[in-house]
Amino acid sequence: MTKIGKRGLLGLAGAALAAPAFAQGAFPTRTITMVVPFAAGGPTDTVARLIAQSMSTNLGQTVVVENVGGAGGTLGAQRTAQARPDGYNILMHHIGMSTIPTLYRRLAYDATGGFETIGLVTEVPMTLVGRNGLPAQNMQELVALVKREGERLNYANAGIGAASHLCGLLLMQAMGTRMTTVPYRGTGPAMNDLLAGTVDLMCDQTTNTTEQIKAGGIRAFAVTTPERLESLPDLATAAQGGLPGFEVSVWHGLYAPKGTPAPVIARLNQALVAALQDPNVGTRFAALGTAPVPVARATPEAHREFWQADIAKWRPLIQAAGQYAD
Repeated sequence: MTKIGKRGLLGLAGAALAAPAFAQGAFPTRTITMVVPFAAGGPTDTVARLIAQSMSTNLGQTVVVENVGGAGGTLGAQRTAQARPDGYNILMHHIGMSTIPTLYRRLAYDATGGFETIGLVTEVPMTLVGRNGLPAQNMQELVALVKREGERLNYANAGIGAASHLCGLLLMQAMGTRMTTVPYRGTGPAMNDLLAGTVDLMCDQTTNTTEQIKAGGIRAFAVTTPERLESLPDLATAAQGGLPGFEVSVWHGLYAPKGTPAPVIARLNQALVAALQDPNVGTRFAALGTAPVPVARATPEAHREFWQADIAKWRPLIQAAGQYAD
């Protein structure tokens, strides 16, 4: 008789336990839990609740959002990675899924191999903004200022691993100059200090900056996407401002535990694609300054390819900065 190790026995046992749920092709037959690894009310939570509501209609079962915040989004990810791979526990996470494997050197779960990809959801643009009174009126002048002043300028972020932190790493790499980084406990306090003129620069999602830009509370230098935004048509892209290669957005994707059967992943993806094509979701996303990804990018395969490329993109930047979250 062929010997089977402990992990093999556990895997066979898990498959045997999960099999009845899918043998009759009835998935889903009960409530699905969508974990959001951040607090309620934030951008990822908002995206998750819109998608969960629409997916519920398509699946014929309720998709409940559960907020499992803490440790930079790793606690919620761990919960999902270690859940039973039966399709009833899924995860909505953002760009952090690309940076966690490098930012955290000691994790209780496999940050890349512990998940099946279901599909990309959306990408939220970011804007590079500065305090009023900064002696630069446009992107060209800002690049010259940063190169001249270097670490005498303060760059605010919402903490290590936050989108604003990552955007700053990419910005400094593109400019070839380091600034003094000032980490905060969230976007709110960082934005407050930028409005007060205590710090010089910040990069954040359009959902958090658009109103302040339009109100004149802060100065906008560029949008970090290849194209200009309908919500801020006069704001040039970084490339148009003379800084090619400075492109970053906060993308969201849907995951299931590793080993979730392919037919279940396919059914969840079908519901996700239907949600992305839901007019109500499109309208609500537009109000947030974003849009659903094209259907071609919402496949499990396209999602995984994009995720792996993004991990490779951020790894050298994080390692060069030498700032880790553990």
